[in-house]
Amino acid sequence: MQTGVIVYIVDAEVMGDDFDIDQAIKRLDLKADRVEVVSPHVGHFDVMDACWLLMAKGMKLVVCMLAQIESHSKLKLSGCEFRLCG
Repeated sequence: MQTGVIVYIVDAEVMGDDFDIDQAIKRLDLKADRVEVVSPHVGHFDVMDACWLLMAKGMKLVVCMLAQIESHSKLKLSGCEFRLCG
């Protein structure tokens, strides 16, 4: 079963212009086939849009995880996880 993860960045207003979201997602080391980001500055604007895209790409299990910006290009997962489908 293919797994998709949505990383919802809760404090995105402190995200600087030089924040490397790709590097931050790689550092999280998520066990997923595809990862989408939701924030006002990068990625999708809402969870449903990201969820729809993941399902359209064939993901059978979609999970949303909350993350906070810890430092430059580094995210920290809050431990809160929501199963959206699957």
